[in-house]
Amino acid sequence: MTAEQLASQYSKSHSDQSALVNTSELVIKGSKITGQDQVFNAGAVGLLESLCKKFAAEVPQLLQQRKQKQARIDNGQLPDFLPETRAIRDGDWSIRGIPQDLTDRRVEITGPVDRKMIINALNANVKVFMADFEDSLAPSWQKVVEGQINLRDAVNGDIEFTAPATGKQYKLNPDPAVLIARVRGLHLVENHVEFQGQPIPGGLMDFALYFYHNYQKLLAKNSGPYFYIPKLESHLEARWWAKVFAYVEERFCLKPGTIKCTCLIETLPAVFEMDEILYELRSNIVALNCGRWDYIFSYIKTLKRHADRVLPDRQAVTMDTKFLSAYSRLLIKTCHKRGALAMGGMAAFIPAKDEQTNLQVLQKVRNDKELEAKNGHDGTWVAHPGLADTAMAIFNDYIGGDRTNQLHITRDVDAPIQAAELLEPCTGERTEDGMRLNIRIAVQYIEAWIQGNGCVPIYGLMEDAATAEISRTSIWQWIQHGKSLSNGKLVTKDLFRTMLAEELKNVEQEIGQARFEAGKFTKAAELLEQITTSDELVDFLTLPGYELLTQND
Repeated sequence: MTAEQLASQYSKSHSDQSALVNTSELVIKGSKITGQDQVFNAGAVGLLESLCKKFAAEVPQLLQQRKQKQARIDNGQLPDFLPETRAIRDGDWSIRGIPQDLTDRRVEITGPVDRKMIINALNANVKVFMADFEDSLAPSWQKVVEGQINLRDAVNGDIEFTAPATGKQYKLNPDPAVLIARVRGLHLVENHVEFQGQPIPGGLMDFALYFYHNYQKLLAKNSGPYFYIPKLESHLEARWWAKVFAYVEERFCLKPGTIKCTCLIETLPAVFEMDEILYELRSNIVALNCGRWDYIFSYIKTLKRHADRVLPDRQAVTMDTKFLSAYSRLLIKTCHKRGALAMGGMAAFIPAKDEQTNLQVLQKVRNDKELEAKNGHDGTWVAHPGLADTAMAIFNDYIGGDRTNQLHITRDVDAPIQAAELLEPCTGERTEDGMRLNIRIAVQYIEAWIQGNGCVPIYGLMEDAATAEISRTSIWQWIQHGKSLSNGKLVTKDLFRTMLAEELKNVEQEIGQARFEAGKFTKAAELLEQITTSDELVDFLTLPGYELLTQND
């Protein structure tokens, strides 16, 4: 889906759904969810309506600017640092500061806003839990509303969960991790809430509701309303968020900089504007994060028309490849120069039940985290509590007992990182096994997503939307540029369709006929076929996926 089509979603009508809540201009739609009236009480709705009135109209404009930049790149221009913002990059300035409970982020765990997940994540041996409304959540209306309820209960400290099948009870430990909420990206709308007849930005709703219901309790606990901002592509988008934060702080009589955010640098355009993003958000920002899976996806998407930038198998694109290493080191240098933390990327592995296999998993995690810690990152991500101890031990060794981060590592001895390094082509094989694995991963992930699950264990990895995006865009890229596999087979639409049919049968054999027939694998395969053989790259699989997800909401 193009940026123009994304922008048009804001004017899409949903007159077939009956409104549950009306203000003069804000309409809340969809099936009534238990607890919804508390989430959308008068104060929350008032804040959300005011934010939409002041800021929602700018989002389609920002998406249109993405489209215009992409058109220039498609026509041969390569991304580069902006000449008009050189003074910011060369200037002597720093961010406002970092709250005490965010100075130590050596291990963070991420996951969706499911009730059990929230409890387990907050109880894990980590410093921070990133509760995710974005890539690891399939945003059905029920999950979005229940997610806000779950986070409110977590902040209040009284969240509990009893497993229906076993009766096992879950509750918070006395000293849980710091909570950060990741909101949806600017490209995602919330179809169930309209302002002036238009679906509102999903991230604006996620932000408004989490802030409104939790800021007082968080501040009383010497914490604060903390957010992760995903998918930024320019400092102008960062400026939009800065205006949102400043408006809310003033509205609620809070000191400037009370709201804190971490921005994911997970798009190729954003890596060229990291200084500028920090500058625009300097009152509120505390860190940048290497969202490396989405970054690989963005590399493919941004350079999709450049035949000399085609990536090999996903497994060959590791953090020691030149363009990813340059990205990591530049992020560290930029952040530390401005007093911001530099967070590392995700270890998506899942602990294995077999002891020998698990030892291999943990060694892969060690290798990955040692590279990040050695480079100077202040912390890292894990997807499973079982990896927390391994990651924590490594960052403890590098940070030491008398520090909470590695802000002292400036990387000033590094040579300046030029645009060419950030765009360096990655060598490696395109294998038939790799292509077939991509298909199986994408089918299984999309099937789970359209059924409401955005965080899925597949083949020993905890997959979210980012890895599924890499899987399907890699094949699209190979088709578009007429690439051959290492065995000589030309990658065509017909070859992909043949493999898709074969791998769909293989998935059925792996999971069993009963599970296959009870699921939506055929629908998932249809969607994968549609977006992989399209001549124009669909920007995000979650956009057509969202239409399927919300059909019954």
